[in-house]
Amino acid sequence: MKQLFFLSFLLLAGVTLRAADYDVRKYGAKGDGVKMNTEAIQKAIDACSKAGGGRVVLTDGVYLTGPIQLKDGVDLHLERTARLLASPNIEDFPEWKEVKHVESMNLARSRNACVIFADEAHDIAITGEGTIDGNGTFHVRKRDTPDKNGWEYERIYEITKSLPRMVFFTGCSDVRLENVTMVNQPAGWGYWIHDCDRVSIRGLRIFSELRYPNNDGIHLNCSRDVTISDCQIETGDDCIVLRANSRSLKENKVMERAVITNCVLRSRACGIRVGWRNDGVIRNCTASNLVITDSKIGIGLHLPSPRPNPDYGREATRMEHLLFSDIVMDGIYGQPIQAQIDDSDETHVEAMQDIRFSNVRSFGRTFPLFKGRKDVPLRRFVFDGCRFVRTDPEAPFVFQYAEGFVFNNTTFETL
Repeated sequence: MKQLFFLSFLLLAGVTLRAADYDVRKYGAKGDGVKMNTEAIQKAIDACSKAGGGRVVLTDGVYLTGPIQLKDGVDLHLERTARLLASPNIEDFPEWKEVKHVESMNLARSRNACVIFADEAHDIAITGEGTIDGNGTFHVRKRDTPDKNGWEYERIYEITKSLPRMVFFTGCSDVRLENVTMVNQPAGWGYWIHDCDRVSIRGLRIFSELRYPNNDGIHLNCSRDVTISDCQIETGDDCIVLRANSRSLKENKVMERAVITNCVLRSRACGIRVGWRNDGVIRNCTASNLVITDSKIGIGLHLPSPRPNPDYGREATRMEHLLFSDIVMDGIYGQPIQAQIDDSDETHVEAMQDIRFSNVRSFGRTFPLFKGRKDVPLRRFVFDGCRFVRTDPEAPFVFQYAEGFVFNNTTFETL
C-alpha cells in the first residue's frame, strides 16, 4: 500500500520513472578483453526490447564482441569505464540474414556486415562516454608506398570481404547517438545512417587512423530530419557525408533536412562531402559553425565519373538549397570548396544549384574549384562575406560552366 501511494505521488509530481537497466554481466558477459560476449550482449538487448525498452549497460571492462543487433526501444549505454571491442577475426562478421529493409547486394561494397546493426527499429540509441573500438589494426597492413590519397595502409582482405562499416542503421526512426567515442575503424565507415527518420547525433568523438583507407566518420544516406552537433571527427576518408543513393531500397528516397553544427573536423579527404555518382535528391540542408583543418578538401560537392567499386546510385542527382555558414578552414591542401560535375555520360545530373556560402574563411594552398558541365552548369551560387587565401600562386583558379554566381563582400587573396 505504501509503495502504491509513493508511485502515485511520483506520477502526480510529474516525475518520469527510469526504464530498467540491463547489465550485460547478468547475461554472462565478461569484460576481460578475452571472452567473446556476442551472445550475452544480444541476450540483454533482446530481453530489454521484449520488456518494452530501456538501457543495456556495459561498464568496467573491455567487452570483446562480434556483430550485435539493436532492437526497438533499446539504448546501448557504454559507461566511461567500458570499451566495446570488435573481434579481430573477420570470420566473426558474416552477412546479416533475413534483412528487411535493403537489398544487400546493392549496398556499397555489396555487403551488410557490421559490428552494430539495426533493421527497421524505432526508438534506439547508443549513448554514454565509453568507447567503441574497431580493432582495425588486425584488418590492415602497411603499403610499400602511400597511394594517391596519402593512405599508407591497405586492407588485408579484398573489398568485398572486408568489414565495410562499424555501425549500420537502416529503415530506423527516432535514433540517438550521444557522447560515445569511436576509435580504430578497420578501413570502413564509422556510422552509416541509411534511410532513417528523426536522427539526433550529438557529442560523438571519432578518432580514426588517418593512414587507413575509407574510414568515413558519419555517413548519412537518404535520411530525413537529422541533426549532427558538437562532434569531433578525425578520419582518413570523409568526416561527414550527405548522400541519396537509393539503389538498395525498394523506392527512391530523398536526403533532406539535415543540420550540421558546432563540429571540429580533420580528414585526408573531405571535411564535408555532399553527393556521389547518380545519387538522387539532396536538398534543404545546412552546415554551420565548423572548424575544418589539415584536410584535402574542406567542402566537397563532387559528382564523379564511374569508379571501380559498386558504390553508385540509380537516379540523376539534383542537389539544391544548401547553406554553409560560419566556417573556418585552415591547412587545406586541396580545394577549400570543390563543386564539380565530371564529364561522363554515365554520371547523370539534373542540377547543382541554389547553394549559399556565408562567412566562410579559408587559408590553404588553392582557391575553390567550380566546374560544372556544358549540359548541366553550376547555377546560383551565392557568397556573402567570405575570404579565400591561397599560398600557391601557381595553383589555377578553375571556373567553368557556372551561371548566376554572386560574390558579396568576398575576397580572393594570394600570399
